[in-house]
Amino acid sequence: MQKLKIKEIIALIEQQKTFEATPLDGSFSIKVNKYVPFCCTAIHDGGNLRNGLKEKISIDDYGRWYEEDPHTGEFIESMPITLIGLDSRFEYDLNRQPSECIYEEAWGNKVWKKPLTPAEKSVSLQKHANYYLVVHTLIQKLELLFGSCVVYDIHSYNYQRWDRTVPLFNIGTERIDQQKYASTIAHWKSQLSSLKISGVENQTTINDVFYGRGHQLAYVTKHFANVLVLATEIKKVFSNELTGENFPKRIKEIQGALKQTIINNAYFFSLEHTKWKSEKVLNLLDQKMDPAIYLVDKKLHDLLQNFELLAFVNPSNTATELIKFSKSKYTEPPKFKYAPIKINPFELKQKLSLLRTQDISDITIRNLYESVINSYFDKIDLLSALDTKKFLYNSMRYFGRPSKKDILNAEYLLHLPPIPSEPKRRPYIPIQDTLETFKKALNDYGIECKIELSNKVISQAMVLNSTKTILIRPDAKFTQKEVNALIEHEIGVHMVTTQNSIHQKLKVFNLGLPINTETQEGMAILSEYLSGNITLERLKKIALRVIVSEMICHGADFIECFHFLIDKQNVPPQDAYTIVTRIFRGGGFTKDFLYLSGFAKILKFWNAGNSLMPLLIGKTSLPFYETVHEMMERKMIAAPIYVTKSFDQPQHQLIDPIYEYILSGLK
Repeated sequence: MQKLKIKEIIALIEQQKTFEATPLDGSFSIKVNKYVPFCCTAIHDGGNLRNGLKEKISIDDYGRWYEEDPHTGEFIESMPITLIGLDSRFEYDLNRQPSECIYEEAWGNKVWKKPLTPAEKSVSLQKHANYYLVVHTLIQKLELLFGSCVVYDIHSYNYQRWDRTVPLFNIGTERIDQQKYASTIAHWKSQLSSLKISGVENQTTINDVFYGRGHQLAYVTKHFANVLVLATEIKKVFSNELTGENFPKRIKEIQGALKQTIINNAYFFSLEHTKWKSEKVLNLLDQKMDPAIYLVDKKLHDLLQNFELLAFVNPSNTATELIKFSKSKYTEPPKFKYAPIKINPFELKQKLSLLRTQDISDITIRNLYESVINSYFDKIDLLSALDTKKFLYNSMRYFGRPSKKDILNAEYLLHLPPIPSEPKRRPYIPIQDTLETFKKALNDYGIECKIELSNKVISQAMVLNSTKTILIRPDAKFTQKEVNALIEHEIGVHMVTTQNSIHQKLKVFNLGLPINTETQEGMAILSEYLSGNITLERLKKIALRVIVSEMICHGADFIECFHFLIDKQNVPPQDAYTIVTRIFRGGGFTKDFLYLSGFAKILKFWNAGNSLMPLLIGKTSLPFYETVHEMMERKMIAAPIYVTKSFDQPQHQLIDPIYEYILSGLK
């Protein structure tokens, strides 16, 4: 952040420049990343005292903190225009007029051990005046640009001193034009009332504990008749007033909730009172990329770009172990071997923990990166426990285990009778023809990647994200419809999202968001369906993966699961071996149950009319859909270059109508 003279800050605003700065005395910070018809202030956020006053003040750090509004600056830092006070209100109070802004006594306590000199007061009064010079210039510019604007004047208050129930949010409207701005005030109250903060009852009121009588509101209202100031107090449920302890999780919750609430209300206000017009509320947020995002993203990618979980978890001897297993008449479980792990788990986690996500000002983007880092802690633990009893526990911690709904969906599919229109047998095509078909599909998409035959693949085909390679088993047997389905699955989704992620400036989407497996595999199965290449056999196979995943979580061993598939589900021995191996690799890999749960969720999402474009920009996941969509709208990430053909043009004429009925039964 720049340090500038007050006149330089004013000049930047007058020239309509974007910038982030503090004045030379460090009394407040200002950020203008985009000129929009609203701004946010947190004038009591700070607790700084200049050196000359520290020896004179009679109130200790805790006493000052108690009456200040800590974290209110964090609550608004995602916004494009912010003004945050950095000095303690006990030096000078920005919410009082100049003649009253330096306390002699405050809240029943004497503030100074001995009186301040005129020179000392003069310095503080100049800081106060400088702040309002900047506020005046900023509001004037916004009024000139948009005809009007709204100021969110955010404060907090101590509630334990009250002997009655007090609101979570209080809006002070006593000194604003309540008739002119009635609809905006009502909308603001409604938006705040709808916020859900864990463990906190939300009562939102107007003029209950505070009335909006502060100097900032009065100053802006006096000088700018077309500007609304919404003075809003937040109950200090994010801290322990009596100990000074903070509650970080709740602070983040409030920050995230307020971000959406503020822009929703600013959009409502703007359409009614300003010249700013847009069909998209997200256009109120800036498109300027926070340098901290790039810094965290680059370091994260540098650390994890060669971390390919499947490359380590897939056994190197599945084919030879199948032969041994067959010779033992399926009585001796296979003994799988794995490539040596080339990472130091402790060292990698240590380096990840040093990434400064807290420097990312936008709360939703910060949450995305923190979630990715936390997910990699779990993946590192998973990998470090490879081929041990802890692997299954770590797999359940990261991927989860089948829910009751997943089991019901799987059992539903497994009980379906054969579809008369589907032939029981189809001819297999030569492996060379399969390779050629894959190459043609890649060419149709305009994607360059390697296709290799490999015995290290458990399933018939797999995409390696880090090396842009499609691996196909040399002994795999495919019907034409299976090849078509694999192309939709591996190229149409997995390779498409890999290629799109490579073209993003932010590489986190190449690494993958938390549990992107569920979303990616769900989209891949959806692509098989929309292209007319899904079969009941395929659906039953992914259903069996759910059942076997649940069996291993309940302690079943390889032999028990294998014979369940052979004896109870009439699965051919080689297919049964593949299914069980997929789930027992590493020591217990529960990932495979996510194919069905992912498909059920994505199908529901698709049927609701939602666009899948944000999910195609890389290795995304459905829980982060809104964040990815926001980042696309704000031009932080690019729209997908490659689009899954079956999503763009579903082949409804190739889909047996019975599948619509079957899939409607998924919960």
